[in-house]
Amino acid sequence: MMIPLNVMIVDDSLIIVQKLSAMIRDLGHNVVRVCSNGAEAVQSYPLCKPNLVTMDITMPDMDGIDTTRNILAVAPNASIIMVTSHGQEAMVVRALDAGALGYVLKPVTKEKLAAAIKRAIEKGSLPKVTFV
Repeated sequence: MMIPLNVMIVDDSLIIVQKLSAMIRDLGHNVVRVCSNGAEAVQSYPLCKPNLVTMDITMPDMDGIDTTRNILAVAPNASIIMVTSHGQEAMVVRALDAGALGYVLKPVTKEKLAAAIKRAIEKGSLPKVTFV
């Protein structure tokens, strides 16, 4: 059993937010913040200091790639997993180049999300032990 992580969800779709929140809780983690756009995510990150961020790529105003760059500029150790639709492979590559640790393809399943979180932990930037 993994130690619970504090997760911030960044997505402009309420349905996706609800699904991700339920999956994250089912996996034993805590949703500490939900942001509906990139600017809100950049502002909220230092306040809630999540262990992990799930980041939608396609959002109005600031996309998930720019949001990832902006968060990593102020928090270089931030752990960010992109949540993306099929057909956005070029954007996924740009997101990984921007510093994201991995990605989950929509439709997101609990298994795919768990695997992405596990891979992010194995990359070493997520804490193996988190005290809550």
